Amino acid sequence: MINKNEFEMLCAIKDNPGLTQRELAQVLNASLGRVNKVHKGLESAKLIERGAITPRGMKELEPYKVQNAIIMAAGLSSRFVPISYEKPKGLLTVHGEVLIERQIEMLHEAGIEDIVVVVGYKKELFFYLEEKYGVEIVVNPDYAKRNNNSTLMRVREKLGNTYICTSDLYLTANPFERYMWKACYFSEYVEGKTDEWCLEIEGSGRIKGVRIGGESSWYMCDLAYFDRAFSERFREILEAEYDEPQTAAKLWEEIYSDHIGELDMEVRKLESGTIHEFDSLAEMKDFDPLFLENVDVDIFDHIESVLGCDRSEIRDVYALKQGLTNLSCHFTVDSGEYVYRHPGVGTEQMIDRAAELQALELAKEIGIDSTFVAEDPKRGWKISKFIPNARELDPHDEAQLEEAMAIARKLHAQNVTLDRSFDYLEEGLKYEAMLLEKGPIEVPGYDELRAQAVRARELAEADDAPRCLTHNDFFNLNLLYSEDGALSLIDWEYAGMSDSASDFGTFVVTCMLDEAEAEHALELYYGRKPTLEERRHNFVFVGLAGWCWYIWSLQKESEGDFVGEWLYIYYKYAKKYLPLAISLYEKQ
Repeated sequence: MINKNEFEMLCAIKDNPGLTQRELAQVLNASLGRVNKVHKGLESAKLIERGAITPRGMKELEPYKVQNAIIMAAGLSSRFVPISYEKPKGLLTVHGEVLIERQIEMLHEAGIEDIVVVVGYKKELFFYLEEKYGVEIVVNPDYAKRNNNSTLMRVREKLGNTYICTSDLYLTANPFERYMWKACYFSEYVEGKTDEWCLEIEGSGRIKGVRIGGESSWYMCDLAYFDRAFSERFREILEAEYDEPQTAAKLWEEIYSDHIGELDMEVRKLESGTIHEFDSLAEMKDFDPLFLENVDVDIFDHIESVLGCDRSEIRDVYALKQGLTNLSCHFTVDSGEYVYRHPGVGTEQMIDRAAELQALELAKEIGIDSTFVAEDPKRGWKISKFIPNARELDPHDEAQLEEAMAIARKLHAQNVTLDRSFDYLEEGLKYEAMLLEKGPIEVPGYDELRAQAVRARELAEADDAPRCLTHNDFFNLNLLYSEDGALSLIDWEYAGMSDSASDFGTFVVTCMLDEAEAEHALELYYGRKPTLEERRHNFVFVGLAGWCWYIWSLQKESEGDFVGEWLYIYYKYAKKYLPLAISLYEKQ
């Protein structure tokens, strides 16, 4: 069994046969005395002979030979919007080379041909790598629900002497080697304070701790190497903890850190600037000034054509809080600040974009939404003006609630017709059909609640209420005040011709009004105390709104999205208001 000094010298001699001991000392950055001692030992063991490695020496190196590499390419790259909406970050071209291709080629240069690329988000865009480079493609179906631990779980049987790579790194020098001494994490040194994952290192080089943030420290650079012993123990830990709820959100590095005492890994120190990871468009532009001009995505072409700007103007790009349906980001050009909206996965089955465009143009014309700029109905892309320091409407404030109801009245009074109609029962049944494509809906009480929705809708339909233009996503998060106090109603995806009570139902549910607040909102809408007939009619739509969005939530979660507490909120309002409204009808 060779030691680390012998391993390093064998590798140096294998790659550089015929070097003198003085030259070896320079290659190994070691003293001539130490080189002489190790050299003699290797000669005595017949591992080297006349300055070259022997077959016996190659056999000694065999346990340290790298078997394969796993490139993680499944993630959403959410910090790299809006480009990542269209193309995964690992497929971007930087300084003329595609990031993941450059990494694959460096692995090949090091003699590592067995490469697995684990994909998820926009997976089909990576398939060409199989033919071009002979890599193996593995699909991670859990990429949207879990962190990168799911990627390693998916390929856990392939872990051995394995490089663990991230597809979106730019490597200025090739860090890969054919033989590796032991498990290690590649690291660079940062001066001053940092938010990076900083390493605590023993004198031997073993990593003894990891902390987020630090000062003047070696930090993790998203590139690691597992040896067989590390892989075997890590696989056991991963399998044991994978189904625990707290594991889903963890990076694999966090699982390693949790068990750092039993997972032997050392630091692999690199020169600063060897590995570049880009967390924002600004960082990418700093590294490659021509990146934005050369990036091959249609999003920027769309922005240029709509706003009449140049790509070089685009700046201050950052993700906004993501909604349950779409992805959005902020950007600035010389003419002002804007929001780019990108449709979420599966929304093409739910949203009529042509109708949305009709509604947006009408809303802009009548002065209800001053933010709208343009929409591409085929792709669902939308550009709106950004409202700096925007303030959401407070539905529990008397004056603001009155303003919200005034906007609803103004909208419902418009003598316009939209091509799209909207009905909460029909919408809910559409989402139900999508759910049933995946199998039966085995939710306790589901059939009873569905029957109540059907019955309540029948009762309300008999009222023969007029249809008008409704927003159908009418709640406080879509009612924004600008700094000058102007109120805009935004996000018209569900707009259509419907019963005016549709907007009241949505408002009560999504603003989580209690029954007394709902009664008061009705008074403000009508400008008087509502009649029993008006009250029960509107309460039907509170229940229907809750039921519809409850089914929508079940459908979204079946697609891998996490709706969270909203699923219960929607259910709660359906469960309360559907039987309440039915009872008010049946008492007459």
